[in-house]
Amino acid sequence: MHVQEWLDTVPAAAVYAVVGLVIGLESLGIPLPGEIILVSAALLSSQHGGIDPVILGACAVAGAVIGDSIGYAIGRKGGRPLLAWLGRKFPRHFSEGHVATAERSFTKWGMWAVFFGRFIALLRIFAGPLAGVLHMPYWKFLTANVLGGIVWAGGTTAVIYYVGVVAESWLKRFSWLGLVAAVLIGVVSMLVLKRKAKKAEPVPAAE
Repeated sequence: MHVQEWLDTVPAAAVYAVVGLVIGLESLGIPLPGEIILVSAALLSSQHGGIDPVILGACAVAGAVIGDSIGYAIGRKGGRPLLAWLGRKFPRHFSEGHVATAERSFTKWGMWAVFFGRFIALLRIFAGPLAGVLHMPYWKFLTANVLGGIVWAGGTTAVIYYVGVVAESWLKRFSWLGLVAAVLIGVVSMLVLKRKAKKAEPVPAAE
C-alpha cells in the first residue's frame, strides 16, 4: 500500500484523542513519550488531509494544561508521601536525586520552572505534582502552565507540520523511504528545539 493511501485510513479523531491523552498523562506525572507522540502526529497531519494541525495543536495544549492541573491537585493533596510513592513506582524518573534537582529549580525559578519545564523531559513530568507539593499559588501555576502549554504544544506542532509539508514531495516520490526521511527531519527539528530549551534549564545549586 502506498504511504498516502495508508495515511488516509487513520481516523483523525483517534489521532487527536491519542495525542491529548498521552500528553495529559505525561503532564499528570506518568512517564510517557508525549513529545514523540506529538512530533509523530504533527508529521502525520502534514500528509493526512483529514487531520487539522490547528485542532491537533489545540488537543495537545488541552492535554498539557489539564494534565498539569490534575497533577497539581494530586501533588497538593498527596504531599511528599506522594513523591516517595512515585519514587518506588518509577525509580528512574522520580529518584531522590531527580526530585531534589527539580525542587531546587522550583525554589529558584518559581513559576518559570513550570513554563520552561514544559520543554524539558524531567521537569515536564514533575511540574504539576511538584508545584502542588510545594504549594505554589495556583494562579501562578495556572498562568505558567497555560503559557508553557501553548508555546510548547502549539509551537512544536507548527514547526513539525511545516517540516512535513516541505518533505511532502519526498513522501510521494519515495514512499516509505520518504516517510522515514521525514520522520528523521522531524526528530532533528525536535532535538534542536530541545537543545535551545536546555540552555534555559535552571542550573542546580551546589550542595
